[in-house]
Amino acid sequence: MNRRERIGLFLAVMGPGIVTAFADNDAGGIATYAAAGAKYGYSLIFTMLISTILLAIAQEISARTGAVTGRGLSDLIREHYGVKWAFFAMSVLLIANLGTTASEFSGIATSFEIFGVSKYISVPVMGAIIWWLVIKTDYGKIEKIFLLLCLTFFSYVISGVMVNPPWHRVLIESITPSFSGTPAFLMMAIGVIGTTITPWGQFYVQASVVDKGIMAKDYRYTRWDVLIGSFFTGFIAFFIIVATAATLYVNKIPIETAKDVALALKPLAGEYATFLFGFGLLGASMLAAFVLPLSTAYAVCEAFGFEHGISKSYKEAPMFFGLYTVLIVLGAAIVLWPNLSLYHVMLTTQVVNGVLLPPILIFMVLIASKKSIMGDFVNTKFFNVVSWAFTFILIILTLLLLLSTVFPDLVSMIFRTIGLV
Repeated sequence: MNRRERIGLFLAVMGPGIVTAFADNDAGGIATYAAAGAKYGYSLIFTMLISTILLAIAQEISARTGAVTGRGLSDLIREHYGVKWAFFAMSVLLIANLGTTASEFSGIATSFEIFGVSKYISVPVMGAIIWWLVIKTDYGKIEKIFLLLCLTFFSYVISGVMVNPPWHRVLIESITPSFSGTPAFLMMAIGVIGTTITPWGQFYVQASVVDKGIMAKDYRYTRWDVLIGSFFTGFIAFFIIVATAATLYVNKIPIETAKDVALALKPLAGEYATFLFGFGLLGASMLAAFVLPLSTAYAVCEAFGFEHGISKSYKEAPMFFGLYTVLIVLGAAIVLWPNLSLYHVMLTTQVVNGVLLPPILIFMVLIASKKSIMGDFVNTKFFNVVSWAFTFILIILTLLLLLSTVFPDLVSMIFRTIGLV
């Protein structure tokens, strides 16, 4: 195969990894990264960079499993661990995804409010457009829309450069671990991890690899798709934290909403920074509002044996499109609830994702470690060590969050004793 053919094959399989990784930086992710920069400066960049590396490992496992088995994660959980465990995994996913879908519509509402449009107009209209495009198109066309929306994320890179941060300090703090035993810091750290590596993302990348028909023989190209996507996830998140740390944190400006972030940037970095933040938030929210309900519909239908796939008609896959429709309607309805804090919806769902991620990672690693399932593509020892270590760290962080909420002085004392604060 010559070079042109290899490039053509890569472009043909490209999509699942890049779309999933970019969608990880959704409305809730942007709100979380913005809050991390505004409240803690550059100190959580190190956590975000480590999360990005772990994202690449998790997405690689999911995509490889899909290419080798030709089946989705929930389908494999049901077959190898039984209906009860599949039901448990789907319950975890539904809890996380309903809140996250609402978070995406919160992002759509907030981005339009930045430009003076009421959420009571923007949310129903954009929800209807998103629903109609998925119902009426096939996977190839919808993926092109997804890839186009990915381009909107680069507005955050421009914003980060425009604020002219102290790059030397940014670099030093990016490679320096920072810890605190306070509930607020732990919640933010879990939120950063939970928005970088999401439960739904693992289901979606595997399902989309299967839906696209990618097989084991083409997997080396899909691996690059996953790695490139993961790199840009961290790249975009880095500039969001930098932009808010260099402006809001330095000037001690509190934020309560993502709209506050955009408007606060105006006097500090110029009107264009506000526009770019709002534009990026809209693109990110739209992308994830497409992907989140789809990932849930894929996973639930796989787990219980229903027909599924974007390229199928409503008559061929009524449960798939029915569940997708319900999630769109409920997600939009939650956001339209009077006096609801959209910003807190976005932040809370990221923490929920971080708490619910370990059970999903456990299933992923167990399946990818079985030679009877994966054959020559079974997990290496390195992947297993890193995956189990990461799952263990997440569990510890979650327990610390619970303990620090109930016994804040005790956790702070422990952190001081071991020299982390």
